[in-house]
Amino acid sequence: MTEETEVSEVVELPLRTESVADVFHVETELELQGALENLKQGSGPLAIDAERASGFRYGNRAYLIQVHRQGTDVFLIDPIELSNLGTWQEFAKFCNGITWILHAATQDLSCLAEVGLVPRELIDTELGSRLLNLPRVGLGATCEQLLGFRLAKEHSAADWSIRPLPTSWLNYAALDVDVLPDLARVLMEQLEKAGKLDWAKQEFTTLLRFTPKPQSPERWRTMTGLHEVKDTRRLAVARELWLARDRLAQEKDTAPGRLVPDASIVSLVKSNVTARSQLASLSSFHGRAARTYLDTWWEAYSLGLSTKDEPTLKVANTGIPNHRNWPNRYPEADARLQALKPIMAELALELEVPLENLLQPDLLRRVAWEPESDVAGQLRELGAREWQIEAVAGSISAALEALNQ
Repeated sequence: MTEETEVSEVVELPLRTESVADVFHVETELELQGALENLKQGSGPLAIDAERASGFRYGNRAYLIQVHRQGTDVFLIDPIELSNLGTWQEFAKFCNGITWILHAATQDLSCLAEVGLVPRELIDTELGSRLLNLPRVGLGATCEQLLGFRLAKEHSAADWSIRPLPTSWLNYAALDVDVLPDLARVLMEQLEKAGKLDWAKQEFTTLLRFTPKPQSPERWRTMTGLHEVKDTRRLAVARELWLARDRLAQEKDTAPGRLVPDASIVSLVKSNVTARSQLASLSSFHGRAARTYLDTWWEAYSLGLSTKDEPTLKVANTGIPNHRNWPNRYPEADARLQALKPIMAELALELEVPLENLLQPDLLRRVAWEPESDVAGQLRELGAREWQIEAVAGSISAALEALNQ
């Protein structure tokens, strides 16, 4: 007897490589005025995206801004020169008066705000996709799952500060906003069908108040491999080398790691060089600026060895202790946290939402560290959204009460 095996046919989704709407690269004030008039004739929210040059330039500024509305062309705007011109104020006023659609809004809101672009309301298609519990939430993946086509995504890590921009890059940039109006429409329909539209609206409203996490005054401590250094004198050397590199990177408008990578600085910190000539021949100290600015590095190295301002071995903790230390040092807090974790996991499964979106892990740890009698009020004070409080506060309260008894 022959068994017949059914083989399911894998359907290859169509690949979209170019924008459906016409695309225009906006480089002059006259072109910006034309783009503004065209956008005013469109309907619905403004799809917007920004391309930066992270890893190539110093800072996080936008080097290209893409905009599009339903029924309009796609405009790829060069903000470096245009954001200083009068028409930009008119353009910004229009953009800031309507709802935006972004994918992963927190990546772009800061650099857009730098040039005066701030949304009145917004829809974040990545965050909405998370609330829908989609298995993958990148722009390409959400288009596959909700719109039924693939996106060509080959220039995401490009240096967008170079000019002129290659045509293939411009096509890639246009795609990012061309798909957003349709993606947002389908996404909002799916959220409403799942009973999660109000959750999404609360999340989107919270994003309007988004500000990047303040930078640590001791950012030099984040260098890869520096955790192995346990001597305060050597940490002083690391700090001075990092500060020297940062000043040079600002001056050259270059990403610090492109001048001298972290690994080179840490290798120098661990070395026992005592003369400039030894530094010059240290093979582990490399990078495009390692030899051309040898005096800069030697001066910083020497300052680190001689300064009386030695840093502490560890950064003072300004928040609650690291939860990894709780089992040994704070067993009661750890017992509360361990009791809450499976309850939260069960709720996330039941509500079909990722655990980290149901309630941010830091908020759960803060409640476990020092629970208050009014858990709902505590969560609200910590910044939890109302839908999150409604979903988890009762279960958390009951678990804590049971643990106390």
